Amino acid sequence: MDVYRAIGVIHGTEAGPPQELPLREESELRTKPQTYSAEAMKHVKQVYPWVDDDYDKVPVEEAILSEKELAGTTVRLPMIYGPGDPLHRLHWLLKRMDDGRPFIILPDDMAAWRGVRGYVENVGAAIALVVSSEQAAGRSYNVCESDCPTELEHAKRLAAIVGWRGEFITLPKEKTPQHLRFPGNLAQHLVATSEKIRNELGYREPIGRDHAILQTVEWERRNHPAQPMFGPFKYEEEDKAAADLKRSA
Repeated sequence: MDVYRAIGVIHGTEAGPPQELPLREESELRTKPQTYSAEAMKHVKQVYPWVDDDYDKVPVEEAILSEKELAGTTVRLPMIYGPGDPLHRLHWLLKRMDDGRPFIILPDDMAAWRGVRGYVENVGAAIALVVSSEQAAGRSYNVCESDCPTELEHAKRLAAIVGWRGEFITLPKEKTPQHLRFPGNLAQHLVATSEKIRNELGYREPIGRDHAILQTVEWERRNHPAQPMFGPFKYEEEDKAAADLKRSA
């Protein structure tokens, strides 16, 4: 879904206030050719070596939908989690839980942020449905889970599934250890609706969310990333931030 202008607002490549939510297929697209900020692009290239500085899906969509000889459909995908996830999106939380950390710190802006997700098998089912449907020709579809919890709510759900009984600590961003901060503008949420593909093509997720998370956890535990999506696990800095909070209480 990085075709939407909201992504540019998050990464600072688009000016202006946050975009109206939820994002629909008719929502405003990015007006700048830069999909991500220079800092974000550096991280993207580490995970996806094929990405270059001209990476931009907006003109790709335009080319697909304007093709006269071959009917095309664009499918706008969410943050995809599950086995094989090159970004290991659950790892930064799961490792802390498996390490027996008594608490996990989230900056307040990130704790409250909402971002669309989709389990890999469910996203694959949506793509297969689109490919096999004549009705989908010439259309664009958002694919994502029907609700969009905050990052804190998502973390609490993971904790319940794996049986972690620690505490989540929400700190002001400026008091959060640097390695746990997200550099983007999290006043812009990334909430989208997938009503269109559900209503027009009858899409439903074949895998329930709790089972999807459990499958992802099992894979993550067998496949530790060489480069975590977030910074290193600097537990001493996190302990200090928690101690500072306790002293000031």
